Amino acid sequence: MIERAQKQIETATKMLEKVDAGEEVDTSSLTSRAPRNVESDEEGEVVEGVFDGVSMIGNDSKQYTIPANYASKSKLVEGDILKLTILDDGSFLYKQIGPIERKRVRGTLMQDEDTGEYSVMAGGNTYKTLSASITYFKGEVGDEVIILIPSDKQSQWAAVENVIKHIDDGGDSDVVENTDTKEEDMDPLDKATADLL
Repeated sequence: MIERAQKQIETATKMLEKVDAGEEVDTSSLTSRAPRNVESDEEGEVVEGVFDGVSMIGNDSKQYTIPANYASKSKLVEGDILKLTILDDGSFLYKQIGPIERKRVRGTLMQDEDTGEYSVMAGGNTYKTLSASITYFKGEVGDEVIILIPSDKQSQWAAVENVIKHIDDGGDSDVVENTDTKEEDMDPLDKATADLL
């Protein structure tokens, strides 16, 4: 069972590297079969694929949209192997069957002013995050965020594990503020990282 999971992770990693490079993805190593044991009496088609941060790239070379709330709640990480059962009534049932090895990283929450998309700056890299994750934790620009990323490769996306809110106690501080720069004149990166300096 462990060997199978390692093989799936290796396959997923190779597929994601090809997707990132814009190459055609060979999905022949994944299986597409009718489910053996569907929990209900309904039958459907089963497709396995790799999570790319937003969607599942199936072994049938199709892209399947994953509901953001499911991806957020399940803390899916780019490279995870998923199984999608498409029931006869058109319902989609996703299941994570091969989680990639992951690591936790601390970073700072940022938001693109033009698109409204959230990202986390951590360890000199910027990772995209699902808005559903940030809004669930009521994250705000500048908050500290704990993210999950693949432990053995670079990724564009991260799963949000938690948000640490910064509370202003209103008390005196030993930090001297620079009054020359107004907050509205600062770019988003400066705003997000101002409390780190």
